[in-house]
Amino acid sequence: MATVTRLDPDTAWAAFMRRDRSWDGQIIGAVKTTGIYCKPSCPARRPKREHVEFFASGEEARAAGYRSCLRCKPDEVGRDREAVAAAVKLIEQAEAAPGLAELAEAVGYAPHHFQRIFKRDLGVSPAEYARGLRNRRTEQALKANGRVTDAVYDAGYQSPSGFYDDAKERLGMTPSAWRDGGRGETIRWTTFDSPLGQMLIAATSKGICRLTFDDSDASLRRLFPNATILGDEGGLKALVEGALAAIERPLAMPDLPIDVAGTAFQEAVWRELRKIPAGETRSYAEIAAAIGAPRAVRAVGSANGDNHVCVLIPCHRVIRSDGSLGGYGGGIDRKKKLLAAEGHAVAEPELPLAD
Repeated sequence: MATVTRLDPDTAWAAFMRRDRSWDGQIIGAVKTTGIYCKPSCPARRPKREHVEFFASGEEARAAGYRSCLRCKPDEVGRDREAVAAAVKLIEQAEAAPGLAELAEAVGYAPHHFQRIFKRDLGVSPAEYARGLRNRRTEQALKANGRVTDAVYDAGYQSPSGFYDDAKERLGMTPSAWRDGGRGETIRWTTFDSPLGQMLIAATSKGICRLTFDDSDASLRRLFPNATILGDEGGLKALVEGALAAIERPLAMPDLPIDVAGTAFQEAVWRELRKIPAGETRSYAEIAAAIGAPRAVRAVGSANGDNHVCVLIPCHRVIRSDGSLGGYGGGIDRKKKLLAAEGHAVAEPELPLAD
């Protein structure tokens, strides 16, 4: 049997059984009794497991003597990728973000179908990709010339109101604060002792913007060099108690407000992390598939590492596909303890959570 790239045969079979479209283009299932190969989302009735072998591509399947399924047309996945690449180029070259119908027509797809394949490949919709691109361009323009109005139009917004709406949604700060490293924002912080060691917690008026191990306010000043950063003398008590509860009683952790922002892709990863129930884990590949970007395993790892609010956005619940724990910003021992406190069998800590 051919080796499937980054995917074991059992996982490949599971993807075929659930007709998982997100794995189209990543794996090929070939049926020995018919001599036909298909993509995972093929609607045909499933053969017996022992009659199926898996390949990384249609080319490998053809080399092994199989022919393409006329029903699901697995080789057209390459055409999908070319269409997505063409749409990305159109978005990046356009002065104003093109609509979904315009993009789909330009690449020869129905709008609803193109929306699905775009998100499958990149993890975000065309509109989210365009918004993220505009935000990055605006940030660069704001830093370069300091004029919000000029930056808004230079980035491709049709009006200042569109930029203000995006800024509120994605940054949790005003455009001026974004332009000037947090100017106008007040961030309060404190440190506290937890069963896992000292932690720093910081919050804006909207919620927790940083929760980290062995940290200091220096990291806040690097992230928000022009914000007003104040040591707290008790006002963060409720948030500290909530963070401790999340560590000590993860199965009944409170719903705490969080104020973080990243790229559209990062935010998609962080949202998916928050869906992982306590006591369960996911692999980087599973997170990538869940957000519709199965090829973006490394990017998922990077987004996982860029998480500023540990425990509450539970990046500790992401492990490698082989079952090993992988890394953790707070140290592997802390990751073991966090998982063990949630009842994860493979993560026995060397010391009890509450020493």
